[in-house]
Amino acid sequence: MKRYAQMILIGLLALGLLVAAGCGTKSAEKTTSDNAAAPAAGSSESVDGLTKDNPLKVNQADKSVTFLAQVNGKYFLEPTRHGAVFADGANGEKAIFRAFATPENFYNALTEIGAKAGENMTMENKDKTNVSGDAFDITVNWTGAKNAVKFDQAVKDSNGNPIDIRFGGNLKNAQEKKTGCLICLDSCPVGITSNAAYKYGAVESTKEVGFTANKEVLPADGTYVAITMKIK
Repeated sequence: MKRYAQMILIGLLALGLLVAAGCGTKSAEKTTSDNAAAPAAGSSESVDGLTKDNPLKVNQADKSVTFLAQVNGKYFLEPTRHGAVFADGANGEKAIFRAFATPENFYNALTEIGAKAGENMTMENKDKTNVSGDAFDITVNWTGAKNAVKFDQAVKDSNGNPIDIRFGGNLKNAQEKKTGCLICLDSCPVGITSNAAYKYGAVESTKEVGFTANKEVLPADGTYVAITMKIK
């Protein structure tokens, strides 16, 4: 009888250890937002006719350029100065949108629709100058979206200021630096386009602003999107 009681006690102790282990596993589950968890159901690599093999299109009549990109859920949770960057560039994983068009093709497409580059920024004056050049209305769309959303809605400025993306140009610097930057969120001498609302270094140096992906608006991490830039 005593031996039987000991066996029961051992069994209860083992069960307790299993339950504790289960609780430990549960407490270690990820704490990222629902949007950052996984690609949206039925997410497709083709959006608005764009694919990785054909990631950019020009609409002369509409004076717009559209390129394929992918939501990077990391930036639902932490700030960045990079809006959209070519996936194979040095900064490809530092942006809210991982893009599939090269800086060269993006630059050429913008000139093709008649956009004028400011070409006013250099590596020497970068922290003293706001980017100039033609401004854009920018929207983000994806398969299953009810409507395209404005870039200002998709990307949050911590100060609540409007995002003012301009065609800086900077093709030579982009080719030399190989960062892949298409849309920078403060004025930049390397990005093809960037935000005239802030000088270079506003995010990483002076920390006067931070930019994050809006989890209330954008689809889940990994979802493919089409970003359209239309001359204002």
